[in-house]
Amino acid sequence: MLIISVKEGESIDRALKRFKRKFDRTKTMREIRERMHYTKPSVKRRQQLLRARYRELKRQLED
Repeated sequence: MLIISVKEGESIDRALKRFKRKFDRTKTMREIRERMHYTKPSVKRRQQLLRARYRELKRQLED
């Protein structure tokens, strides 16, 4: 559970922004989305290879 203490004189918007930043760093939503659908390890590996190829091709085109 995330706990954000609001400092004296701090606006609620600022505290909310700190909460959102802290929440994003925990990667909770990403984990929930990944658990919604099971992907086989072979499919994950294939996706990683395709992403790596895409990044490498993009780097080559930039040079």
